[in-house]
Order: sequence, then structure tokens, then C-alpha cells
Amino acid sequence: MAAQPVIPNRLVDYFVICGLDASSGLEPDRLSGDNLQCAPLDRPFKSKVLAHYPESVPWIPFDKAAVGMLCMPRGLSFKTQRDKRINSFHSFIITREDGSRCHGAALVFFEEVTSPEVCTAMQTLHAMHSADAIVSLPVFTLGSGDSPEMVKKISERRIREKFHGFDSSRDKLFVTKCICLMTSLPYMFPCRNFLHQLYDVAMKSASACALPLEAYVCNVIYEVPLLPPGRSMKFYGPQGPIYCQRPNIGEPPLFDLPLWELFRLLGVDNVLSVFICLLLEHQVLFYSSDYQRLMLVAEGVNCLIFPFTWQHVYVPILPASLVHFLDAPVPFIMGLYRCSHEARSELTLPSEANMCFVDLDEATVDVPEEIPIFPYSGDLRAEIRSLINQYTAIFTKEKQASSQPTTPRHGNKAGGLSTESSGTGSYPNSPKRMEILQQSEAWKKISNLAKKTGVWESLEDFAEEEAQHAASQEELKAKVIAEQQDGKENVPVIELEHLKFNNAAREIFLNCFVHMFLGYENFVVNPSQDMESWLNNRETMHNFDKAAFLSDQPESHLPFLSPFIESQMFTTMIDNKIMSQWEETDPYLCVFDTRIKALRDKLGEARTVSFHPCNTIEDTTVFIEKRATHIDHVSPKPRAPSEVEGLAERKAGIFPILSAAFLNTEPSAAKFKTRENMKWRRKDRLLQHAEHLQLNSDQREFALAEKHAKLWVRYIQEARTKQMRQPQLSDMSAAGMVQTNWKFVETLLKECKTKTKKMLVEKMGQEAVELGHGEGALTGVEENTLIASLCDLLERIWSHGLQTKKGKSAVWSHLLSFQEVQESKESNNPVDPKMLTPGLPKRHSLIDITSLMEGSITILGRSISLSNLSTIGLEPDKLEKPPTHTHRRRSSQGRIELPVLRPLPKSLNDDMKKVQQMTDIHSGVGYTRAWVRLALERKMLSTHLKELLSDASLLRALYKRYAFLRCEDEREQFLYHLLSLNAVDFFCFTSTFSNTLMTYKVLVFPSTKLGCSTTSANVWLSVAGQLGDSGRMDLPKGLLELTFDHKNLGVLTTMRIGHDNSGMMPRWLVEYILVRSELTGHTYKFNCGRWLGKGVDDGSTERLLVAELMHSTVDADSDEVVVQPVIKTNSPKSPRKTGDTNPTMAELQEMVGHAVNNLVKHFYKPEKERGNLTFLLCGEKGLAQCMEQVFHYGFRSSRLFRNKIFIWDYLERLKLYFENAMANSSVRPIPEVNKAGYWLFCNLIKKINQASEAIGKDGKFQIFICVGIRDRCLHRWLPLMASTTVTAQMYEENSFMRNPSLTNFIVHILDSLTEFEITLESSLLRGLDI
Repeated sequence: MAAQPVIPNRLVDYFVICGLDASSGLEPDRLSGDNLQCAPLDRPFKSKVLAHYPESVPWIPFDKAAVGMLCMPRGLSFKTQRDKRINSFHSFIITREDGSRCHGAALVFFEEVTSPEVCTAMQTLHAMHSADAIVSLPVFTLGSGDSPEMVKKISERRIREKFHGFDSSRDKLFVTKCICLMTSLPYMFPCRNFLHQLYDVAMKSASACALPLEAYVCNVIYEVPLLPPGRSMKFYGPQGPIYCQRPNIGEPPLFDLPLWELFRLLGVDNVLSVFICLLLEHQVLFYSSDYQRLMLVAEGVNCLIFPFTWQHVYVPILPASLVHFLDAPVPFIMGLYRCSHEARSELTLPSEANMCFVDLDEATVDVPEEIPIFPYSGDLRAEIRSLINQYTAIFTKEKQASSQPTTPRHGNKAGGLSTESSGTGSYPNSPKRMEILQQSEAWKKISNLAKKTGVWESLEDFAEEEAQHAASQEELKAKVIAEQQDGKENVPVIELEHLKFNNAAREIFLNCFVHMFLGYENFVVNPSQDMESWLNNRETMHNFDKAAFLSDQPESHLPFLSPFIESQMFTTMIDNKIMSQWEETDPYLCVFDTRIKALRDKLGEARTVSFHPCNTIEDTTVFIEKRATHIDHVSPKPRAPSEVEGLAERKAGIFPILSAAFLNTEPSAAKFKTRENMKWRRKDRLLQHAEHLQLNSDQREFALAEKHAKLWVRYIQEARTKQMRQPQLSDMSAAGMVQTNWKFVETLLKECKTKTKKMLVEKMGQEAVELGHGEGALTGVEENTLIASLCDLLERIWSHGLQTKKGKSAVWSHLLSFQEVQESKESNNPVDPKMLTPGLPKRHSLIDITSLMEGSITILGRSISLSNLSTIGLEPDKLEKPPTHTHRRRSSQGRIELPVLRPLPKSLNDDMKKVQQMTDIHSGVGYTRAWVRLALERKMLSTHLKELLSDASLLRALYKRYAFLRCEDEREQFLYHLLSLNAVDFFCFTSTFSNTLMTYKVLVFPSTKLGCSTTSANVWLSVAGQLGDSGRMDLPKGLLELTFDHKNLGVLTTMRIGHDNSGMMPRWLVEYILVRSELTGHTYKFNCGRWLGKGVDDGSTERLLVAELMHSTVDADSDEVVVQPVIKTNSPKSPRKTGDTNPTMAELQEMVGHAVNNLVKHFYKPEKERGNLTFLLCGEKGLAQCMEQVFHYGFRSSRLFRNKIFIWDYLERLKLYFENAMANSSVRPIPEVNKAGYWLFCNLIKKINQASEAIGKDGKFQIFICVGIRDRCLHRWLPLMASTTVTAQMYEENSFMRNPSLTNFIVHILDSLTEFEITLESSLLRGLDI
């Protein structure tokens, strides 16, 4: 059994001092980059950890390199007495490789340099820099003809250099120093207060302080315990009491930074944008000149995603030495410091296609394209704004007021603290202020402007505001004095209000998650095996029924929920839920489940949930107020040490190095008091440990269960080897950098394998095409999510190791560079030398020849006109037009030349040009996504990328050596994984870009039998798809091919072909028709096998044909495209005449049952997953075909009239019978129900007959069946039809129409369709107004 982990029992783990090590002198901070061009006072210098106390604690080792780097991320800064010296506070986080965290609070201030050696070195550096500047600058005079602006700039620079220099004889030198507290939990308010108070005391002389500094530090380290959940505490700083509290296990976890400042900095809309990017695990980069802003926003948005936790790289403050980690092709949250002279345009990022860039100083947010809308975003936005309005008066009053709260604020008697003084300034309350203002000319202008704009109605309004503010100040002062006189101990008012605002904001966001995942537990797939078996197979198991969950959600939520349930944070929560069946439930998940249960109890049995505003704020605020009012523990006050020898010498304005001998030893009294006063329960200790480590939810479960400690250790070790969680701040060696980049490459390759495997499983793992799909039964949202995720992965791969960024999309930039190189080679123009790496001219020449040899095959039509591959699929102006003659081949009989389908060009440049011609795309990222979707649909993605990456010279020019794309073995595996996607059919381009102009090629294949192959009539056709209809188009006489341009029709579904029956030989036997999209390459086959013409077959001169998706291959010998049906699919075919096939009665019953069952299943599927309804009604084995065979069964015309009588003739005779019956209803009364049925039947037959003479009898019967099913009449007509004398004359007794049991069977099975709303395609109704 594993040893019991050591639990932290102190609020503060370490006290740290960082700064200048005078013994080592001035060392440039080489990790911050080359800064030699800057003046010495503007350069960063290396800082060091001067001391930390205690030496070590057992629960967390001291990471000297990481702490030193984050306490002063940009190294040491120097200034003189002439410069403005601003002190600052910031917090930071150190995240270790196993996910554990420790928190730091750092106060950075300036103190005078007392080392003569350092001052001399600084003066020498300045003299050297000034000399170099003078030598490098030319002499300008006003008469030299140069620009006055240039002269002015150089003059200003010289003046600045002169007065910004340092002379030790006249100047004082100041350098930054930092004091820091390291804690296990993020107690930022208490730590900031303590550091400010300690700094104020240290700046005073020793005689002005009651106790040495060591006494305060020793007290906070050893005598202030770590709070258990649900408790509050008061401890004492150098200038007064400090308060802190910790939420209970039933509340959201500890967060001790002001969310008010987050919303003030960015605004509600921007915060929600960042919030969505975080949930979808995009790369998020914060950019600011204030370290505390970086920390505040990163931590603030992170706390709003509760109960989920960020699972990827998290570095809120990225040290200058680790800027290369922005190249990481993995999700991350990072904070980048903005230099004072650096503009946003000067910032170079590897890729911005999948990055959320947040400029905190400018309050702007750039999000990736295609970010979905967050569910309930309108309600969420309204609640947050209402909350902000509620607290605006409170926080505005605090900001303007100068009164002191109950805890003394941190006045700055030696330089001032900008974090405390900025924005609070003194408010002048002189009674003569109004008199002074009224005498000011500027004030008169301002007041007149205010009156005109309606801000004030008169000067008295402003005076009244002044009086109200003064009264509020006096009231607050009186309250503070009263509390002090009563001895009442309370948390400072403003700190309490910040805690209450934080709680309210987090509850509002949590309430949205509760509504979104109200029924998530119903879709968790609990394993049947034990925990160890489940852990061993965890990655291969389905733990959550995603498809069923999405089918239960509102359609407007799907664009967000589909990618979110694929995220690592959601997967972790589901794993945590499964672990709860073996171990105690994670405390954070308990909070979430409790909120869900409360909402369920409130709603009762209601399934569809409308949004309910958050109602838990008041309940949780009560706990905060109670802990603030009733302090659970009061720590002892700092005491004077018994021995004063060895303590640090005090000097005003200098923070000394403290006594290590005194602070590295825990006082015995502190040990005793800790044991006696803080008797934490074991459960509290384990919760502290879990929160201290900041483990994932499922990891915390392991920490709570000692009996599974060995499993936990093994699981953690495996997890560390599978993904790189954090950049290690301490490992900056060359070997460490290589190892880190190698982990990036491995991570990308693994992610590629996972994504392609998932896309294949999702596409192929559904029921094949039982509902008329040519592709798998993925919803449009799910497929789009998977492909968008693949596009994001490609962007991250192409961004890894970039030499120079060119635009937001790294993929598109590479494609454009490749296109430019290829066009230069084709035109024999020299390649831009900036594009390729220099050297190896002979190799370039060889590559040119090879590329031209390969290109001559790909772009044959451009260079050599050998055969007519030429222009198919190229630019619109070069697309094949309606031909004057056809590409035909002569059949063996020599009767007709059939059209030939030639292969489309397959070069990368051709597809790029197709995408570039799209007018509805305006960004590089958009072009990339369109190109990827097109390549997937054409099954060319792997081939195109292989062609793109074959140009080694271009790769070397664009990418560094360690880049993923230059790792040959991994690149080959990557292309192999992408090649596997060719096994399935995608329609991701066709279904997405609905407004794109597309070219379609139609080839008609008539029968080659004598007298069947040609027609004298004028032929026309129209093509329909899921997105539209082409309308009627004429086929030129004598031609069997047609090429037309039309807005994207979508996946093709039906075609109508017909003619006007003119000429000497109009009848025509059409076998099938092929239609190919020249853009995507998808080929559809429309089977016919029927005659067109009067006096033949059923007399129809037009037919409705149903599409069948085909696979295309190229015959190497003839260079022709050969099409084959999609394997393992029920390919839709147009119904043919049954001929001699006579199915039995049982077979017919089974066929009708299957057809109706497919329709029922169609409507029970989510709308996005439904197949082609026209195919289910009219395709092969569709309901219309089955009903035709039902009507043919026992039909006497087959025997007596040799197929000259059609079913439609029978229906027309029934129409006459019903009309006569209604005309004689006065003689022979008819029940009203029957009369209504007669009228509807006759009216439908009449409308179909009047619609068009071109429709044949079988076509009319097809319309009759479809409309009868749609209007829920067919099953009511059958008994009426069966009871007529017409049926008795035309059917045998054993037929479905005369056998009552068989008729009832058909009636009952058709009755099951009455609950569905059936909508028929316009192409099916042939334009009938029915």
C-alpha cells in the first residue's frame, strides 16, 4: 500500500526574496532575447532568488528556477531618481508536469542600489552604448535636404539618450526587488494585503517598528494554518488584521480574484467570446502590459467554466524565455507580456486560425472563425449585465472614496504603490471648491457643454452630487469608527462585496451548464467490469451516448454541444461520474449534481426545459456572509523573538535579507498551537490535498481512495507518457527543448490518428443506407464538427515550426507559396529567391525538370494538346460548354456512339483554383476550410498534401528543422492516416457551400438496340438535389451530353427526363443517365430502362428517375471513367416493369412491411439524420413500387389483355363508378363518410389527369400513391375500392383487393403512417397543385 501523502497544514508554504545579486554583478538576461540595441537602463538583467524561507517543506519542494522566473518574468529593471518608479503586485501559478499547482503572490518594488561596483558597471555600459550610438548615427543638418521629421526624430533620440543616461556622480540608481508568498491554495487577497503591509513596515526605520521583520514572516509561515472547507480565519499582518475564508464542499471552489475587474476590462460580450473558446479548447492567448491583468483574466475565465476544468497547457504568465512555446500545436492558455514600445501589429504569432487573441489593454478579442453560439447566451448575457448594474454603485463608490476600511490600507510612504493609488486618488472636499470652480473659464465651458448634452440641468446638480458624496464618506467613516469602538471584527466591506459578486457571477454561469446538461446522467454508459479493467480499456470504451444525447437537445444548441462533448474537459467529467460507482464522488461533481437535482425537483416531470434564471445566489451568499461575520479561527499575533542576535539589520527604504537561522526553524509553540487549535477531520485533510494538487476530477477520486493508490500511481505514469501537459520552466537546456518539440510532434501524430479513426468509425459504424442515404447516417452538425476539428488540427500542424508567419492560416499560406512556385516553373520564370533557401542550384534545376515532367501529365491540356482531358474542372471561362459534337465511341453493333466520361484533373493547383474562384469566401482560413472539404469530398486530401510536401526546397524555406512537416517518418504516417479517409464518402463541401456556382455534366445512355437508341423528339431534362432544382433544360438534338452551370444543387436526388413526342420516330428507350459534378467529382446514376413516347410502354413522355451515388475508377487503357455502385448499399433505382417476376403473397406482405417500416424509422430519426424520402417512396423497393405490385397481384388484365391494361385504367374506372354513385345518391343513399371518400378520390384522379398529358400511367399511379399517403387517405380508400363491382370484375378472388383479410392487412399497416407529416418534393409532384 502506498504511503499516506503529506498534507499541507499552513496557509503559506514559502516566503521568497528575489532581486539583484550584488556579488555576481550585472548579468544580462539572455533568456529575454537580444536587447543590446536598447539603452542599458532599458535592458533586462538577470534576477536571482536571494533567499527563501523555510528551506523546504515536505508537501511541496521549492522550485527555485520557476519561482525566480515568475516573480520577475522580465528580469531586473533599473531606473534613476528622474524616472517614474511604479511598484506593482501580481500573482502567478506554477503547474507541474503531473498537473499539481502551487500559487504565488509577488510584490515588485524599487530600492536604491548600494553597491558601488554595480553603479560603476552601469555607468560603463551607458558610456559604451552612447559611443556606439554616436558612431552609428549620421550627421543631419536642416539644410541637407532631408526630411524635417527625420531630423526631429533623431534629435529627440539624442536628447533622450543624453538625459536618460546614468552618471554615478550625480544620479541615484534604483533596481527592482520582489517579495513573494508561495501558497498551496490561491489566497490572493490575504497575500496581497500581507505583502503590502510588510513592505510599508520595511520601508520605515527600525526605530519606527515594534517588531523585526522576521517576526511577521515567521508568524505567517508557521502560525497561520490552512483552512478546512467552510471555515473563516483572521490573522495579523504588520499593520492590522487580515481575513480569509474557504468555501465549503457544497459550493464552487475557492477563487480569490475580483471577477468585477474581469468584466470591467473586457465587457460582457468579450468575456463570453473567450468563455466559448475556452470550452471548445482553442488556443487562447492573453496580451497585456500588466502581469496581474494576465493572471486575473486567465484565472477568472477558468473559474467560470466550473464544473469543468481546463486539461491542457496552462501558463497565465509566459516568461520571456518561453515565448517559443506559442509555437505549440496543442490547446493552451497563455499570457504574453506586452512591452511598452511594442504595437499589436509588431507581434508575430505562428498561427491565428485556431487562436483566440485577447488584447487586455485595448479590450479587444479576436476569435477563430465559425465559433458557435453558446446555448442560452441571451439569458446569460442579460443576467450578468443585471448583476453588474446591481454592483456598479458599490464598486464605483469604493473606487472614488478615500476613506480607510476596517483593515488599514497600504499607504505608500516611500515611493507609493500604484496598484493601490491608481484610480482611487484624493477627492477634493474643500468647502470653497465650488467657488474656485465657478471662477474658472475652463469650468464654465465644461459646465455649458454638460448642460447642452443633458448631463446636468444646472450647476446645482453638480453641487448636489458633491454634497451626496461627502455625506456618504462621512457615513462610511462613522460606521468604521462605530465598529472599531464596539470591538466588532468583520471582513472589510469591499472585500466581502467582491466575494459576493464572484459567487453570484459563478452561480449564473453554473446555472447555464445545469440547464444544458440536465439529463446527462441518462446517457452515461456505466461499465460492467471492475475499476481496474475499466481503467485498462478506458480509451477504447464508449462512456457517453453522444448521439442519443444530441438528439434530445434543441437544434439551436447542437453547433456548440457537438464539439463540446468531444472536448477533454467533458470527457474528464464523464470519467469522474463513472468513477463515482466505485469511490466517493468528486466534491465538485457533487455540487453540479446537486444543482441538477434541485432544478429537476422544481420542474417536476417536464422534459423540455425553458431557461430559468439563477435562484441559488441568495442561498450561497448566506454562507459567505456568515463566515465573514463569525470568524472560526483567530491566529496568534506576531511576537518578538526571544533572541535578537543574527536578525537582519534594518535600513529605511531597503528590504533586507532576513535571518535564515531564525526562519528555517519552526517554533515549538507554533507546533503545539497548530495541533491544539486546528483539529481537522480526516475528510477535510483529503479534500485539502485534492485541492492542493489541483488534480483532474477523476484523479481526485484516486487520491481519496487509499486502497487504489497503486492503480493511481500507474495511471498517472501512463498519462504522463501520453501527452505533454506543461512546459517546464526549469528545463531550458538544448536537450530539453528538443525533447519538448519531439513531444509536440508525437502529440500531433497521435491526435491525427485519433481524429481520422473517429471520422471513419462515425461514418461507417451506422446502419448502412437503409433509409436512402448514400453516405453514413451522421448528422450534418456532427460531420461538420468532425471536419472542423480536422481543419483545426491541420492548422496546428502547419503552424508548428514556422519560420515566418504569413496570414492567419498557415495551411493556405503554404498552398499559395506552392502555387507561386509551380506557376513560375510552368512559365519558365525565375523563382523568387526569398521564397526558397539559397544554394544547391543544380538541385533546383533537377527539381524543375522533374516537376515539369510530372506536371505535363497533370496539366496536359495547357502544355501539349494530346487528347481532350483539357478543360474539365478548370476555370469557369474554360469550362466545357454545350458541345457541337460529342465524345462518343462506336458500339460493336455500329449503331450509335455512346458518350464517354473523361477523368477530371487531379492536380493540387486545379483544386486551389476552384476554391479561389468562390466568391463567398473572403479569408485565408475560409479558403483553407473550403479546400480541405473539397479535397475530402474528392478523396484527394492525402494525395494533395503529399504533392504539397514533396517540394523539399519550399519546406526548408518555410519551416524550421524541428517542425512536424520536416519529420519524414511522422509525416508519412500522417499522410497514411489521412489516406484512410478515402474509404468513406463525404459531402462536406456540397452540403456547406450552398451558394457556390457549380458545373454539372450530364451523359445520356440510350439502349443500343435497333430503333431504340435515337429519337426525333426534342428532349429536355431537369436535375433536383437537396438544395434546389436546375429547372428545365433542353438537350440539343443529336447530342447525348449536356454541361450546365448552376448554383449548388446539393446531393442529387431525382431527375426528370422527357420529350415533346415530335417527329417521325419520337419513341426512345433510355437505359440510364450519368450526372457528374465537375467541382467535387461526385457521379450519380439515374436508372431508367423505360420507353419515352406515346403508344409504347405506358405512354409516358417523361419519367422521374432517382439518383444512385457511384464510385468512379479510370480505365488505364482507354482513359475513360468507369462507374460502379457504392459497395454495401441499397442503391436507389427507378422502378422497372416487373416482367415475368411474380412475387408470392407472403413476399408481397413482407415487401410492404419493410417499405412502411423504413418510412417509420425515417421519421423517428433526428431530422438531420433522415435519408431521402423520395427514395423511400419511389425508389427500388419503395412504397410506391410495393403498392404497384400489390395492385398487380391477381389483376385479370395480365392474363386477358397481355399488359395492355394498367392499374391507372382500373383507378379511372373506379372514378366513374364513384361519380355515378354520388350522382344517384338520392336514389341509393351513401353514408357521408363514404361520400367524402368518393369525392376526394375522384378529385385527385381528375387533378392528376389534368396536370400533363406527358405523364404516363405508371407515373400517374406513383403520384396517386404518394399523395394518398401524404393526405392520410390511401388506407381509407382501399375498403371503398374493394367493395365495388369494378374490383370484382378486374381482380381474382385471391387478390389483395378482394380478400378481406389481405385488404385489412394493407389498411392496418398503412394506418401506422398517419401520425407523420409527409412532405413531397416538388420534382415528385411534377409541379401539380395538389
